[in-house]
Amino acid sequence: MTEPSLKEKTARGLLWGGMAGILTQLMNAFFGICLLRLLTPADYGMVQVLAVFSGVAACLQESGFIAALANKKNPTHADYNAVFWFNILCGGTCYMLLFACAPLIAKFYDEPQLVPLARFAFLGFFISAFGIAQRAYLFGHLMVRQSAVISTVSLLISGVCGVAMAWCGLAYWGLAAQSVIYVTIIVIMNWWYSPWRPTWKLNFRPIREMFGFSSKLLLTSLFGQVNKNVLSTLLGRFYNTSIAGYYGNAAKWNDMGANLIHGMIVGVAQPVLTQVNDDIKRYRQVFRKMLRFAAFISFPAMFGLGFVAKEFILITAGLTWVRSASLLTILSVYGAFVPINTLYTNLVVSRGKSNINLVNTVVSCVLIWGAMIGLRHYELEVMVCTFSAINIAWLLVWHYFAWRLVGLRLSDALKDILPFAGVTLIAIGLSWLTTRNIEHPALLLAARIVTTGIAYVGILYLLRAQVLRESIGYLLKKKK
Repeated sequence: MTEPSLKEKTARGLLWGGMAGILTQLMNAFFGICLLRLLTPADYGMVQVLAVFSGVAACLQESGFIAALANKKNPTHADYNAVFWFNILCGGTCYMLLFACAPLIAKFYDEPQLVPLARFAFLGFFISAFGIAQRAYLFGHLMVRQSAVISTVSLLISGVCGVAMAWCGLAYWGLAAQSVIYVTIIVIMNWWYSPWRPTWKLNFRPIREMFGFSSKLLLTSLFGQVNKNVLSTLLGRFYNTSIAGYYGNAAKWNDMGANLIHGMIVGVAQPVLTQVNDDIKRYRQVFRKMLRFAAFISFPAMFGLGFVAKEFILITAGLTWVRSASLLTILSVYGAFVPINTLYTNLVVSRGKSNINLVNTVVSCVLIWGAMIGLRHYELEVMVCTFSAINIAWLLVWHYFAWRLVGLRLSDALKDILPFAGVTLIAIGLSWLTTRNIEHPALLLAARIVTTGIAYVGILYLLRAQVLRESIGYLLKKKK
């Protein structure tokens, strides 16, 4: 593939991923605000403490085969068919095990109501087993536009259903139903857009061929989920569901912001990087351009979210949830680095080094869990600060392997990342100076968003930032 066509495909994928991310996160925010107004922190915490179990089960079901199929240059029908039937068998087995373990989960958190709630909520990952192969097809063929439509429609339908149930007094059941309905619509639409269909010929030989690669991704995903949900798990166990709810609310808004950029990148990063694997110099150029774009978007979005966290929580959720504001400010700093971490992991995977990905994730997970358990008697803010700091610092470990694999120097990576962080902090400082005397929360929120955005774009324009010019040029070209 020539450079212009690859560049165009990458830009198109980033554009559609960005448009879908913005729209879905706006809808997610709207439905999230509605649910926060209808639910208590304890209600929210009831579903939050189940996140780690659902996440682990989903990883076992997907088993890393989406990435494994995307990493193959020409996957066959037999490959997709094997993944389809394997995921159904695995998903059914996992659901039956979790169904039986629901009383133990309820006993762990001392919440009897978790038994029926868990058994219902866990249906989501079993249903998703029927769409894994189709999703892998869309992902591997860079069908980002179709994936964008799927995520938007699914969120709209599930959000309306969840809010309606909460409005009718079903409390946390609305949250659980929203998740199950969301997954169900995604599976249906994956079948609609994907031209691939399964056959009854069962041949699991491709599974064995891919398992060496996918098994490492499976273990990586498992530890990633355990790492992501460490605080929700421990807070629900050592404190109560209300504390878990406060943290869950902050984590949700942080994840929404980070996933907006993550969604733009993850849909194109591994497939594109795999296509330039044979040319290290070109590979490094493509990766650095993606790194600059991620930093260009991520730092103003996430640092800005932390800057307006208090006003945002007060306006959207009310005084009941104000404790989430300080947690959101802390988490947003870590959230700014999540898309960068995504790029590094995709670099390692696209180079066929899933063992490095596994070891890195396992070690960081063990370190974080040890730190969180050791700090469980401290204030919640201390635990969140430590969690964020360890995850950010671990990027240096990821970069070491990037240097070993493709020769990317730390100085080059810092040149691509730090200028955008610095410009963002300057823009936030200017915004604080010009808005510090505004007292009304809504006016303060709007003023800080507008002034920070203008200052950020203005500084980059004066500095003649190439990524800004290229982004504006591409958008104008698409408009024409």
